[in-house]
Amino acid sequence: MTETTQDLGAFYNDHVSKKKIWQVIGASAVGTMIEWYDFYIFGSLAGIIAPLFYPPGNDTFAYIAYLATFAVGFVVRPFGALFFGRIGDIVGRKYAFLVTLLIMGGATAVIGFLPTYSQIGIAAPIILLLIRVLQGLALGGEYGGAAVYVAEHVPDNRRGFYTSFIQITATLGLFLSLAVILMVQNTMSPDQFAGKADGISGWRIPFLISIFLVGISLYIRLRMKESPIFEQIKSSGMTSANPLIEAFTKWENLKIVLISLFGATAGQGVVWYTGQFYALFYLQKILNVDSTSSNYIIAVALLLAMPFFVVFGALSDRIGRKWIIMAGCLLALITYIPIYHAMQSAAGSNVETASSQRNPATGEVSLTPQSRDAAGNLAPAAKVLVYSSFGNLISTSTAWKLIGLVFIQVLWVTMVYGPIAAYLVEAFPARIRYTALSLPYHIGNGVFGGLLPLIGVSIIAQTGNIYAGLYYPMIIAGITLVVGSIFLKETRGRKIWDEVRR
Repeated sequence: MTETTQDLGAFYNDHVSKKKIWQVIGASAVGTMIEWYDFYIFGSLAGIIAPLFYPPGNDTFAYIAYLATFAVGFVVRPFGALFFGRIGDIVGRKYAFLVTLLIMGGATAVIGFLPTYSQIGIAAPIILLLIRVLQGLALGGEYGGAAVYVAEHVPDNRRGFYTSFIQITATLGLFLSLAVILMVQNTMSPDQFAGKADGISGWRIPFLISIFLVGISLYIRLRMKESPIFEQIKSSGMTSANPLIEAFTKWENLKIVLISLFGATAGQGVVWYTGQFYALFYLQKILNVDSTSSNYIIAVALLLAMPFFVVFGALSDRIGRKWIIMAGCLLALITYIPIYHAMQSAAGSNVETASSQRNPATGEVSLTPQSRDAAGNLAPAAKVLVYSSFGNLISTSTAWKLIGLVFIQVLWVTMVYGPIAAYLVEAFPARIRYTALSLPYHIGNGVFGGLLPLIGVSIIAQTGNIYAGLYYPMIIAGITLVVGSIFLKETRGRKIWDEVRR
């Protein structure tokens, strides 16, 4: 063993082995989960509050406009990745995701106080859009920092296992957003929750709770120390003077960025958003399942599937990251159509098509799910699975069929998402890691994945085919399967600690 290797071992023992890795993971995961909660509470409430912030008279138009505003948060995520990634590679990982936490928490809390269209007119959707931009920028800087921070604390041979706990946070944040919404809904009438009765509008409460959650996370993160690998490369003068230029103008790095995007994160992104968000939108807006019941269905499926993030993260330490991700894309590609046919059959609303009508004066498009009436004619589908309590809903076979079908989709999510953080960290050198991995991650998830609900609903509105929205994620997953299978390199076993002594 060389002196340099001995020094590296001593460095690792001093900075990592004596630390409590679970405290590092816990501190990072709590903050990241809260940021995801803040980001997704917006989408989880789409069906309820969309009409409040847009001109009245066409709920479908308001819903699509709200989805477009929701999608803006995803589109700007790559810009947040570039801005905060640069800070993270020059100043430090800890500093970057402290700032993102404050921006996200502040923006989310403002939504809780924001007046509606009936109160301030067109200013309401404009302000909402600006807030969503801030949320997207903040999340663009958050994930990369958390993934890198944890990965740079843990042993090389268990990176998939340990970083999988960061991967849980996105789904846990969505689950938390649904759980908070359901708890608030159960304490008041539907009119109170929707803001149609006197007193505080119930939908505002989940946004306001963010103030308390962010306060807790900020306290925890302020007590954290910088990543040991970053401390070492900074003290030795190895940090990049311009990580943006180094990451995206040097071909050896740009090539990895492009392969990571099209061969991993694009497919991972659409699988993630199909299995969780698109499934929720599909239940509510296409199959006409009661919004509260559909939230329960998604929440239970998420809860049952979450342990598999760790299962596949740990498995990737044994057999590799690449082929688990590719298998998840393949399974999604070949099963989405059968799964959504089964969801349509199980829901009981018998929706066959969705009629689309355009207002000749305003150009607004309305979307109405339709089923056959007793005479065999197409008519607006009835609302289904309307239950007064969770216990009543969960006692039905219909609910469990839908939970099972969503669970399968989320299982594919855990396959593509569980190992992705470990792969991305291992794919790029430490001096540009935060910047380089954040961009393909947030384009794959924020653009390819985040636009999926808007694209899917819009395609259905144009075609009337309730399954046509699935073609988009299937095509993207197929591209990732081909590109990744050919060009993606296996990174399992890469010793990122060795970079400290180069």
